[in-house]
Amino acid sequence: MPKIALIGAGSMVFARKLIGDILSFEELSSSELSLMDIDEHRLSQTHRIAEAMIENEGLDASVEATLDRREAVADADYVLNMINVGGTEPFENEIRIPEKYGVKQSIGDTTGPGGIFRGLRTIPTILDLAADMEELCPDAHLLNYTNPMAILCKALFDATDIDVVGLCHSVPHTAEAIAEYVGVPASELEYWVAGINHMAWFLECEHDGHSVYPALRDAAENDETYRKDTVRFEMLKHFGAFPTESSHHMSEYVPYVRTDDAAIEEMVGTNFAERMPTATYLEGWKARSAERDDPELGIDLDSVGVERSEEYASRIIHSLETGTQRRFNLNVPNATNAIENLPNDACVEVPVFVDGTGLHPASVGALPTQLAALDRQHSAVYELTVEGALEGNREKIHQAVKLDPLSAAACSLDELHEMTEELIEANAEYIPTLE
Repeated sequence: MPKIALIGAGSMVFARKLIGDILSFEELSSSELSLMDIDEHRLSQTHRIAEAMIENEGLDASVEATLDRREAVADADYVLNMINVGGTEPFENEIRIPEKYGVKQSIGDTTGPGGIFRGLRTIPTILDLAADMEELCPDAHLLNYTNPMAILCKALFDATDIDVVGLCHSVPHTAEAIAEYVGVPASELEYWVAGINHMAWFLECEHDGHSVYPALRDAAENDETYRKDTVRFEMLKHFGAFPTESSHHMSEYVPYVRTDDAAIEEMVGTNFAERMPTATYLEGWKARSAERDDPELGIDLDSVGVERSEEYASRIIHSLETGTQRRFNLNVPNATNAIENLPNDACVEVPVFVDGTGLHPASVGALPTQLAALDRQHSAVYELTVEGALEGNREKIHQAVKLDPLSAAACSLDELHEMTEELIEANAEYIPTLE
């Protein structure tokens, strides 16, 4: 049976979900699980839960916990990455420093100044992980869950030989939202989605062979429905397709919201700031972090069982191990020209067929021009971030921030320069040396 390493397994809730997913497949229920984290307390919590799952379900799987990353990945067949580098201080800096300059980020983990600097502090560690894999398990698949997804995957594509793919649940979550809005079961939707992570587009979405887009546009006319997803309905109205991230998160990707209060109120209604406040993810993350530092689990280990979630990782592993064909939207290099009008070296999120022979990205042709234009803006920011990190090039990090649409809408070039310098200084302990 395969050896599966989980790096960052101290993220107890998410690691528990992924472990349960893996063990839920009979063909994977005897897997060797290797859990690794630098936080011994949190790692021990996940380890106890995993042991309880195996014992309660009577499975033949084995599980070990280690603080040594090299030990975890040695001879692994699959490596699942879910690390967070740096903890609270840099996360606070990435949100609060831009906020002083008027750049109001709701999430700040994927795009904008927050995404750029989270990428900078994570790239060195993820490249170290890849170096360990190249030495100790060169044929293993790296399944990355850590954000900023496109930035980290591109760094791995450009600087390593590891077989890496990025996993995100935004597509199935969006399908569930669309199904709710148009009143059909999510399981009955057929869809074709492509773009970049968190800014992919439902190019087709059908129920019983008919497009649900007319019904989705009708649903937006209902004020209660519209206010559940204001930004995404506005993107549908003005650009013709529904994107794959929540309105709260999507508001960071476009310059039309989160800047001019009067314009926001006119476009998406009053109380926008109350419904989509700045630093939501930061404050929630801090609260959850405090809870997980509690010495008591708060979980009845005798009742812990195996359940299967919507996450992709276990299904990808199962398909590769058994030959079962499945299709997922995954983050892969555009080297095969999967999206014709995005750069060949970009990280794109496209349909990928998975079976016993590997992962096979589909070709979706060209995105509609307006959608490709929106994605290219962010792909350029990600490219400069990766180049800046790999080269230690300070100017390219400045240029990445200045090209970010939300930052550009909020600040002058001189202000963005000053903000970037402040971010570099505040986070010097966590990011590569920039010359």
